[in-house]
Amino acid sequence: MEDYPCCSQYKKFLASPESPAARALSREPMALSLWGARYAVPAGSPASPLAGGFAFIARLELRAGSCILPCMPSQERSPTPGLFIGLIITLAAVVAYSVYVTFQISGLKTLQSDISDRNRRDSLQLLRIQNDLNSLGLAMRDMLDNDEPYPITAWRAQFQRIRGDLDDALHLESQLSLARRTPEQSRYLSTSLAQFWDSADRMFALAQSGNEAGARAQVRITLQARQAALSNAVARLLVENNERDEQASRQVARIYDGVQRQAYIFLTATLIAIVLTSLYLIRSNRRLFARLASLSNQRSELAQKLIATQESTLRYISRELHDEFGQILTAIGSMLARAEKHAPEGSPLRTELREVNEIAQTTLDNVRSLSQALHPVMLDETGLETTIDWYIRTMEKQTGIDIRYEKSGSPFSVNGNSGIHIYRVLQEALNNVARHSGAKEAWVRLHFLKDALELEVEDHGKGFVAPGSNSGIGLVAMRERAELLNGSLDLSHPPEGGTRVRLHVPRPERQDSHAA
Repeated sequence: MEDYPCCSQYKKFLASPESPAARALSREPMALSLWGARYAVPAGSPASPLAGGFAFIARLELRAGSCILPCMPSQERSPTPGLFIGLIITLAAVVAYSVYVTFQISGLKTLQSDISDRNRRDSLQLLRIQNDLNSLGLAMRDMLDNDEPYPITAWRAQFQRIRGDLDDALHLESQLSLARRTPEQSRYLSTSLAQFWDSADRMFALAQSGNEAGARAQVRITLQARQAALSNAVARLLVENNERDEQASRQVARIYDGVQRQAYIFLTATLIAIVLTSLYLIRSNRRLFARLASLSNQRSELAQKLIATQESTLRYISRELHDEFGQILTAIGSMLARAEKHAPEGSPLRTELREVNEIAQTTLDNVRSLSQALHPVMLDETGLETTIDWYIRTMEKQTGIDIRYEKSGSPFSVNGNSGIHIYRVLQEALNNVARHSGAKEAWVRLHFLKDALELEVEDHGKGFVAPGSNSGIGLVAMRERAELLNGSLDLSHPPEGGTRVRLHVPRPERQDSHAA
């Protein structure tokens, strides 16, 4: 690995003969890194006081964190000046073209506002008038139909409603067409409509006086003819509006054609500058991403080495606690038991020996519990399933959280190299539930799929922080372990709230060579 300044500082920190790290490493070579030391003693464990012995490793971890992503060496040449020049050229061309386009669009807006939009709204009012005239025609047809049992006066309310709508539509239409219609056309439409309503009033007056036959004759002779004349006039106005729309469309098309030609000129003028700038940017980005890829690979290798060193250290300390301290405490317990038998019955010495023996036994249990927490031996002996069963029961006793464990699928064997990473992800996820979520229930689901293994840990507590914030080292370690297994780690919010951690890895025995 290239010797970056931050790594040099870390090496000096380790190489200093007076530093706590150097003194610790001189006593224990395996204690290079233990950034999972918090896994060792779950919250509430009776052996938690022993966790202080790992404080110096935590300090090593904080200093080593600056080397996980090494300092990036300086570029030989920055692409900023070239990009800045290209940006200036591009902006100048854009400004020049924008002035031209703004002028053309202004004319287009005027055309659309004065002609197209106004003509369209005028046509809508004419269609409204035509629809009302058609309604009048249908009503008059019903009046003349002998099958209708109603008197002619029954249509008076309908005629009044249509009359109000026609007056409103005619008023709006006159405002929209005032600038383009001759006074004779406007007077003809309003005069014809007034004559129609005069005839309608006389017709209803005849019907009101009992002269139904005269009223029907008025409808047949006068009203229907005036209604037909009004419909023809409105139809002619609609045709004129359509012709104006076509003229406006042709003008708009000419404007668009001019803008299109100018766009081709603009693109031709700026294409060379853009291409040159893009090529320069691509070349610079290739160099940058190649360097970033190299740094990412170095970071991944370092993270894998740190995780491997962590597990080796935990396994070593676990065996030392179990073998050395366990045997010593077992021998002390046996000697105290023999000494107790030789002491007189009921004597204070016998009582004190019994109390000391109980303390030794409690300490032995604590050491064994700590040994299992550091590295569960049963993971190598009985497999992942049994270890998860044991850890969930232990976690429930220590934290008081009700953990519901579900398994599905056909179980398959998972060796220790892959199993320890899956176990550590479960351990960290449940520790986060106990420490941060505030939930009293949790769900652990282990799915044995055909080609993969899936582990889910879910709680309905406070939930996790937004992805944009700084991630803790626990989440970083979980993701690194998932990558070591060629899998993925997803965090999500279940519908009930809280957090769901899902680890998905290929079938472990198919990728053990990568995880080893």
